Amino acid sequence: MLNDLSLDTQVYLVTGYTDLRRGIDGLSIIVQAQLQLDPFSKALFLFCGRRCDRIKGLLWEGDGFLLLYKRLDNGRFQWPRSETDALLLTSQQIRWLLEGLKIEQPKAIRKGRPGALY
Repeated sequence: MLNDLSLDTQVYLVTGYTDLRRGIDGLSIIVQAQLQLDPFSKALFLFCGRRCDRIKGLLWEGDGFLLLYKRLDNGRFQWPRSETDALLLTSQQIRWLLEGLKIEQPKAIRKGRPGALY
């Protein structure tokens, strides 16, 4: 399901640790109060607990919230833990995350700047 998101859906990764015992109400309060974002927007919010083998997602579908839960059988998600913030992910970063890679790949080729001549 996470691989089949529509192109206009924004995906936010909530850094730091989240208590995954929280349900829809608790996660939406984090989005609204702590991150200052609208939980009713067309966005998927991803949360990870202390164990990096499971994540929860919160998505507003227009008529209600969808709570997603994914637990890996083998492996761990590379989740940024430095602060409690929300990072807007690109489609490439979502792919990297779901493949068990870090969302910042230092050796990845970056997009060029138009007009920059050498």
